[in-house]
Amino acid sequence: MRPSHYAQLLAIARRATLRADEADDLVQDALLEAVRSGRAIAGPQDVRWLAGIIRNRAKLAARGASRRRLRESHWHSLRVEPAPPAELPDLTTTLATLPPALKAVAALTLSGHNRREIAYLLNLSDTALRQRITALKRQLSARGVVMPEGMPGLNLDLAYGRIRDALLPGLLRQGGIFASHDPDGHLFIVRRSQNS
Repeated sequence: MRPSHYAQLLAIARRATLRADEADDLVQDALLEAVRSGRAIAGPQDVRWLAGIIRNRAKLAARGASRRRLRESHWHSLRVEPAPPAELPDLTTTLATLPPALKAVAALTLSGHNRREIAYLLNLSDTALRQRITALKRQLSARGVVMPEGMPGLNLDLAYGRIRDALLPGLLRQGGIFASHDPDGHLFIVRRSQNS
């Protein structure tokens, strides 16, 4: 290939693309295509053939970029902004005014424990726990307290995945009933008393 042919192809590529840094890449891609197809670049008809490849590749890249921009702008338009977090009621004063039986259930619920864990910790039957949860909901709604959607005890900046990964082997090794963590991330395992 003559240097004049290369300069001519580079000029065509610069006109075909919006970005100057892509022009050299387009010429190189076209030359690779010529090598793959076994064409010798000897005359003006070969330069025209390479110019067609350059133009087609530039159009293809422009269409791809346009589609990508369209997809990204469409995604941004569909994205729903999260609602600002609702004001949490002053749970400390609300919990302090609850009867002791409901206070324990509320504290354990807000710290992220499930029904089974709460029933075990408070030594309650499933029926008794359901009654306490119902009474707790009645008390809170009578006071105008709306419970948050998520568990506030789980909104801390902790590595919950690593904590869960560390809990299971300890739970199995210690023969525990369940395992959890405190708000600082310290693990603990609850198991039956060795004293009867």
